[in-house]
Amino acid sequence: MSEKLNPSDLFDVRAALSDEERMVQDSVARFTDERVLPIIGDCFDRAEFPFDLIPEMAGMGLLGSYFPEAYGCAGMNAVSYGLICQELERGDSGLRSFVSVQTSLCMYPIFAYGNEEQKQRWLPSMAQGETIGCFGLTEPQGGSDPANMKTHARRDGDDWVINGAKMWITNGSLAKVAIVWAQTDAGIQGFLVERGMQGFKTRDIHRKMSLRASVTSELFFDDVRVPDANRLHGVQGLKGPLGCLNQARYGIAWGPIGAAIACFVEVLDYTKNRQLFGRALAANQAVQLRLADMARRITTAQLLALQLGRLKDAGSLHPTQVSLAKWNNVRMALDIARDARDLLGGAGITVEYSPIRHALNLDSVITYEGTETVHELVVGREVTGINAF
Repeated sequence: MSEKLNPSDLFDVRAALSDEERMVQDSVARFTDERVLPIIGDCFDRAEFPFDLIPEMAGMGLLGSYFPEAYGCAGMNAVSYGLICQELERGDSGLRSFVSVQTSLCMYPIFAYGNEEQKQRWLPSMAQGETIGCFGLTEPQGGSDPANMKTHARRDGDDWVINGAKMWITNGSLAKVAIVWAQTDAGIQGFLVERGMQGFKTRDIHRKMSLRASVTSELFFDDVRVPDANRLHGVQGLKGPLGCLNQARYGIAWGPIGAAIACFVEVLDYTKNRQLFGRALAANQAVQLRLADMARRITTAQLLALQLGRLKDAGSLHPTQVSLAKWNNVRMALDIARDARDLLGGAGITVEYSPIRHALNLDSVITYEGTETVHELVVGREVTGINAF
C-alpha cells in the first residue's frame, strides 16, 4: 500500500528537486519557521518591517542569490531562487517583496545593463545587505502604462538632471541607491540615484491595509544632478525596466505558493480539530470539498512554477510563460487565503491566524509587477496574435 501523501505536496514536487535545491528550501523554511513566523503577526499589526532579519538573509545568500560568486553572490539556479521566494512568502509577502526588489529589480539591472565598475561597486555590498536598493518606475498618474512616464532626465555636460516623482516604491526610504527610469531625448534610460544627492527625497506611505510589514515610499526628484557614470549604459527604451519586471514576476510566480500553503495547512489543522455538532468541522462534505479544491490549486501552481524554473534555467523562458504563471499562482493564493479566512470563522479576522494577513498582502501582489488584467491580455495577445492593449 502506498504511503500517505503530503497534503501540501500531493504530486511530490519535492522529489523532482535536486539535493542542492532541497537544501536551499529546507534552510529557508527553517529560517521562516524560527525567525519570521514568531514575529511577523506583530510586525504586520504595528506596520513595521523586521529590519533585524536583513543581515541573516544576507548571510544565507538570499540577496542576489542567482548572480555569480564573483560579485559576492551565491550563484544559485532559478529554481532555488523560486524556492527562496516560496518559503519567504510562507512567512509574509512583505519579506519576499524585500528580497525580490533587492535581487530582481535592483541587482539585476546593474548586472544586466551596468558596466563592470558599477557591478563591482554595488553588487557585493547589496548581496551583503549593506546597501539596500529600490526600483523607481511606477509614477503617481499610473503604473500599467510605463511608456507614459513623466520623470525626465536631460543631459547637462557630464551630468544628467532628473525631475519627477515615483510612487508605490518598496524599500524607498531604506535605499542607499535607487534604480530610476526616466525619459530622455534618446528614450527611457536607467540611472543610479544615490541617497544624499541634492534634490532627491523620499516619503513613506502610511495607513496601508496591505503589505504592512513592508516599507512603501514615494520618491521625489527636484533637479537631481547625476553623473553619467551612474547611468546604465547597456540599455535604452522600455525593454530595460520591462526586463527587470520579468525577473521579478518569475519570483512572484513562486512566492504566493508559500502564502497559499501557510493558509491551507493552518485551516486544515483548524477544521480537523474544531468540533461542531459533535464532530470535526473537516468531517463535513462541504468543508472537504473546499479543502480538496485548495490542494488541487496548490498542486497545479507547484507544477507550473517548477516547469517555469526549469525553462528559466535552460535559457528558454518566454515572457508570456511568466505572465501566465504570475496570473494563475497569485489568483490561486488569493482565493485560498480568502476561503481559509472564511473557514476560520470569527477567529479568521485576527492576526493570530495567517489567512487575513496573507489575503490583504496578496491584494497588492496581484496588482504589482503587472495587474492580473495586464497578464491576461499578455496571454491573450500570445494565443490570438492580436494586441488588445
